[in-house]
Amino acid sequence: MSDLTSLSLADLLKTLNAGGVSAEDVMEAYLDRIERLNPRINALVSLRSREALIAEARSRDAERKQGRSLGVLHGVPIAIKDLSEAKGILCTYGSPLFHDYVPDFDDIQVERIRAAGAIVIGKTNTPEWGFGSHSYNPVFGVTRNPWDLSRSAGGSSGGAGAALAARLVPVADGSDMMGSLRNPAAFNNVVGFRPSFGRVPTLPGRDAYLNQLATLGPMGRSVQDVETLLNVQSGFDPRDPSSFESGSISLDPTIPSKGGRIGWLGNFGGHLSFEAGVLELNEKALGVFEGLGFAVEPVKVDFDMNRLWWAWTTLRSYFTAGSMRDFYEDPGRRGALKAEILYEVRSGLRIQAADVYEASAVRTAWYQAMMKVFETCDYLVAPAAQVFPFDADIPWPREIAGKHMDTYHRWMEVVIGPSMAGLPVAALPAGFSATGLPNGFQLIGRPRADQAVLSVASAYEAATDWLARVPPLAPVTAG
Repeated sequence: MSDLTSLSLADLLKTLNAGGVSAEDVMEAYLDRIERLNPRINALVSLRSREALIAEARSRDAERKQGRSLGVLHGVPIAIKDLSEAKGILCTYGSPLFHDYVPDFDDIQVERIRAAGAIVIGKTNTPEWGFGSHSYNPVFGVTRNPWDLSRSAGGSSGGAGAALAARLVPVADGSDMMGSLRNPAAFNNVVGFRPSFGRVPTLPGRDAYLNQLATLGPMGRSVQDVETLLNVQSGFDPRDPSSFESGSISLDPTIPSKGGRIGWLGNFGGHLSFEAGVLELNEKALGVFEGLGFAVEPVKVDFDMNRLWWAWTTLRSYFTAGSMRDFYEDPGRRGALKAEILYEVRSGLRIQAADVYEASAVRTAWYQAMMKVFETCDYLVAPAAQVFPFDADIPWPREIAGKHMDTYHRWMEVVIGPSMAGLPVAALPAGFSATGLPNGFQLIGRPRADQAVLSVASAYEAATDWLARVPPLAPVTAG
């Protein structure tokens, strides 16, 4: 049954629903593969026992035989990012402060994933509290890239990206403030989707209104698989005041068939530095869109990008200081916070209310500038990462193309634009470097044009073979 792990989620569901295999067969195949490969990658953590998971799979099989399928994910194994709570499963947030925390509730998306019939097998690894685009923490250690075990799998959804690439799960959830669904997709040769803000609800913390930078979303081995999970995650929930009602999205082939104009943002007018080969790889991918009938041309957003970075870091630090202040001010817990969090809190505590207002005003102006670009472009494309997967034993790249990175997240500046505007964006593979390392790009759409972005992304996928490739670490029989 090892070839079951090679099936896309869509094909796996067809096979399960047709009775060709059982949920128990699927669970056995995935657990065998996890046992064999996960110790080398460290993508999955807090795994439940094999006995409990097999028992739950058998229960799903019994329900199916009785005609009581729970939903679209009935019998499908899934692991939840270790920043979302799943009832009865260790949730550490990558922090030693929560090394033994087992919540007695599910986050909203986990409720929906379980209600759709999925079997939660454990968690995917993440950096501490999600800070940084490299998935390592003092609780579980570092997640390594299946394409090269000496390299980073990205973050903060790095465990999810690596698990998908290694075929340890058929689909995965993630979250994204500063590219956390996009950078790991690029680093692992899979698909990540940051939906329009508010499409996927979550249980708010102390602040349900001010912080509108991060969102939950899906990752997968195909665009169709991402769409399937997105539909499970999406929709209004009264516990999240930012959420909105949204009908199911279906991939529409008529959207890409109409073509349109794609604007290439590149290095944002020379503002950003890139490792050699990244831009060239992205530009080759643009040729695929031209082959699909799109007109592609370079564009430049008329905006002060330094001002945008100031607004981004102001808001990020301010919100971090608010959410982490209790830990910071407790001498017994402050020492358990990583240096990057301490940096954010200390920066945030210096920020004045007027700064927050001005940063929000800059964000508004950025949104308006993006809307101006969308008057002449239907979609925008930008790189999803400024470097190829880097050494897994360093915390973050200190330099790109000779330019010093002055903060722990400056090397991921390319992703902040869609986050600040709340736009839907798909991260798609662009190919591989000469040494076999993956990278990818962001396909950005107009506000709430999630269906259009995914439909165009699906057309791109069909015109390439990148997603059919499997890391040499993890060969599987093609399904």
